[in-house]
Amino acid sequence: MVDKNINKETVVLHADGEWKQKEGTVAPAIYYTATFSANDPTEFAEMAGTPRHGNYYTRYGNPVHDRVISIMAELEGTETALVSSSGMGAIATTLLSLVSAGDHVIAQTRHYMSTTKIMDEMLPRFGVETTVVEQADVKNFEEAIRPNTKLIMIETPVNPTLVVTDIEAVVEFAKKHGILVVADNTFASPINQRPHDFGVDVIVHSATKYLGGHHDITAGVICTSNELAEKIWDTHTSLGSVLSPMDAWLLLRGLRTLPVRMERINENALRLAKFLEQLPQIENVYYPGLESHPQHGIAKKQMKGFGAVIAFAIKGDYAATQRFVSSLKLTTNAVSLGGVESLAVHTASMWEGALNEEQMKTAGIPVNFVRFSVGLEHIEDLKADVLQALKSI
Repeated sequence: MVDKNINKETVVLHADGEWKQKEGTVAPAIYYTATFSANDPTEFAEMAGTPRHGNYYTRYGNPVHDRVISIMAELEGTETALVSSSGMGAIATTLLSLVSAGDHVIAQTRHYMSTTKIMDEMLPRFGVETTVVEQADVKNFEEAIRPNTKLIMIETPVNPTLVVTDIEAVVEFAKKHGILVVADNTFASPINQRPHDFGVDVIVHSATKYLGGHHDITAGVICTSNELAEKIWDTHTSLGSVLSPMDAWLLLRGLRTLPVRMERINENALRLAKFLEQLPQIENVYYPGLESHPQHGIAKKQMKGFGAVIAFAIKGDYAATQRFVSSLKLTTNAVSLGGVESLAVHTASMWEGALNEEQMKTAGIPVNFVRFSVGLEHIEDLKADVLQALKSI
């Protein structure tokens, strides 16, 4: 635990200080081993019986995992954290750990597509009912509560439409009814938003995005209390969503620069969003940092920055939108977000393979929608790239 007055730029460099002292190295070591030895049977029994032991078996834990956990817990303000091999590994493990047959879950109409599929298709198979509500009006969550409601799942800002959910309001009535709240904080990052500060019980991340920051790993993080972590870890070890030591090391390296990357990304994205609003070829721009965003006031209340992702609609059809994305030169046509390079996708092309027509409609994804993840390029170069690509429509 580091001094609570220390800034995040320092946290990401020093929250794992005890491991630095143990190893005696400036750069962290990579413990590329599946299993660890014990000196005697007594020590082995202690290792085998300790949840989340970092030196027993890498499916249970690993010293590199421990270093990531120490930093992520500090960044999110939770007691501890867990790591997994993907963001969906983190989400699925959390949900399957905290609900049982006969329970009821409240979710949003807009979630990341794989989260939507868990709510619509997986949980009902195990006897868990799910109600989805329009998250822009927080009263919808409270009206959906039943006597057997066990958990509320929120995601804010939402992928890909950037609708904002009022975290504090959801938590306030959830606590009245003894309901757990899980928040997907991927689109914000712990630099821009800390859901635990508003009382959220579990925060999940796709660490593939901002936390890793270089489009070179797939990873997930779960930040929570020690009590809930042990419950989730028990499911985690059974499901086997294990983060490899190498990917954990790359995630650790990415975390070192997270605050400085987010500062530039936040600045670039806000400037590009304002630029897009002025272009006649653009129909609508959705970015929480814009005053035109319907939940801008809520975003300002709970966020310190607004992230990389801008959603906007081209004045054109499905084919025109595809041409625009394909014509970008500096910005790569690829999934994911939050890395050093800018990425863009035609959202309908990406999501239609995973969601059916009704799910696409519920998620609010029109055919002319673009999801643009702003990177660290110079803002004037990004503007020029957008302008030249717009000529294709």
